[in-house]
Amino acid sequence: MVNNKAEASPQVYARAGGLAYLIIIVAGAFGELFIRNKIIVSGDAIATAHNIAASPLLWRIGIAGDLLMHVCDLVVAMVYYLLLKRVNKNLALLSVLFGLIQTAVLVANKLNLLMPLFLLGNEDYLKAFDPQQLQVLSYVAVKAHTYGFGIGLIFFGFECLIDGYLIFKSGFLPRVLGIMIFIAGLCYLINSFSLILFPAISDLVFQVIIIPTFIGELSMCLWLLVKGVNVAKWKALAA
Repeated sequence: MVNNKAEASPQVYARAGGLAYLIIIVAGAFGELFIRNKIIVSGDAIATAHNIAASPLLWRIGIAGDLLMHVCDLVVAMVYYLLLKRVNKNLALLSVLFGLIQTAVLVANKLNLLMPLFLLGNEDYLKAFDPQQLQVLSYVAVKAHTYGFGIGLIFFGFECLIDGYLIFKSGFLPRVLGIMIFIAGLCYLINSFSLILFPAISDLVFQVIIIPTFIGELSMCLWLLVKGVNVAKWKALAA
């Protein structure tokens, strides 16, 4: 009975990680594609402010979804550590540290998305500014969120590089998944540093890197959910 529970434990980790990963993908896509992409008008502070003011609850739902996504980030990081520490405990721990920094940066960055709700409210103290100033400040906060997100993904990129290497070396997960996660890490780093260094081409870079990152992460998510790990090989690493 004890042995059966021990054998099942890595699969429990895998299923939990796969479910959390799926929530991350769904919540992230929903918030970005179906909320912010519909409300934010690139380069137009006035139109963006009007859209936020007209749909404050929808804007808040997007923020709440992002926070749920970041909670799940921690679950995935922990699952990776529990599974991959048998390959290399120090690298697995380093991956967790990168993940914690990423999550902390991204959670704090949500304050930038809350800022337009404060600026576009009806409080008396806002009368010190004219409406156009408040609209511009709201758009600047949204712009700052884009950069904050890019900064957070730098740490996620390094996390993916480490996880990809450990998955490749593990033997209990397919090597191709390790390669795909490693490539996703490179794509995140390229995207974030292009946003910081070459913002004029950042949109083009994002359109290129989004496909391999989505395929890699979705593949990893589904593998953990459906197949899990090779338990015999995972247990053999304990020796």
